[in-house]
Amino acid sequence: MSHLDNIPSTPGKFNMEKSAYVQHRLRWHSSLAKLMFWSFMFMGVILIFFFRSPSSNPLHQDPSRRSLSTFNWGGPAWEKLVSSSSRIRSHNGISVLVTGAAGFVGTHVSAALKRRGDGVLGLDNFNDYYDPWLKRARRALLEQTGVYIVEGDINDSSLLRKLFDVVAFTHVMHLATQAGVRYAMENPGSYVHSNIAGFVSLLEISKSTNSQPAIVWASSSSVYGLNTKVPFPREIELINLLVYMLRLRKLGILKGKSIQIFEAANHGNVARDFTYVDIVRGCLGALDTAEKSTGSGGKKKGPAQLRVYNLGNTWPVPVSDLVSWRGY
Repeated sequence: MSHLDNIPSTPGKFNMEKSAYVQHRLRWHSSLAKLMFWSFMFMGVILIFFFRSPSSNPLHQDPSRRSLSTFNWGGPAWEKLVSSSSRIRSHNGISVLVTGAAGFVGTHVSAALKRRGDGVLGLDNFNDYYDPWLKRARRALLEQTGVYIVEGDINDSSLLRKLFDVVAFTHVMHLATQAGVRYAMENPGSYVHSNIAGFVSLLEISKSTNSQPAIVWASSSSVYGLNTKVPFPREIELINLLVYMLRLRKLGILKGKSIQIFEAANHGNVARDFTYVDIVRGCLGALDTAEKSTGSGGKKKGPAQLRVYNLGNTWPVPVSDLVSWRGY
């Protein structure tokens, strides 16, 4: 006798003795109902996970196609963070907007400016060309020093205009550019989006602001093209040629294969000057010596200062030494 049989019947009614067949059928229907219920619950969880997963959104795969509306900014609390981070805390200090602030150079530039008492505000879209986790770890370290990084895109003119409304920046350190020559062949749109359209957007907003900030931006030695005159002046005509034609050897490295280094006979070793984080001093020097803008109200009133600095060193490192240091 099951526990169901112990429940008293409705007054005036009586319990019928259930046969084994009826009891078996009731148990079967009960089990089937439970199975269907949990099946639907499981399918619901799967569907929710699928539609909410960031990887299912194609916009996350290409930084140039990311919707600008995905970034959250604005409001009193947000403006307070922006103002606090940009506040100048030293005599004759400057207030700098650092784009690409979560990058390697951008992080160190921001930290160096903050250490000497300048106002610093970072801007970065945290795209996935480089590891976003590493960028967010850098952001966390900068926040401990009082530097706030706004998550946003330099193509978002509304965001840029808002930043300049909240803070009267005296300088802009523009480091938010798309790197990687090989990736440029695979996805040229991302370079147009960031290196051209984004830079123009930043220039236009800066030009229209009352503060008229001085702008320092990072470029690449590739803009000199295939120049044969050595030494060559910095004012040489810039030719946009692709100078990086070396094959990528990552797969071979992972397989433990040796790296091929091509050298001409009787011409010594292949060597070049490598740059490191010490170029931050050059970035700060360019900011400190930048002249005040000659424009006002979006109109040019005189010739603008234009200087080119090649940041490097005079210690060429043989490529073979670099390969051996890395253990390849």
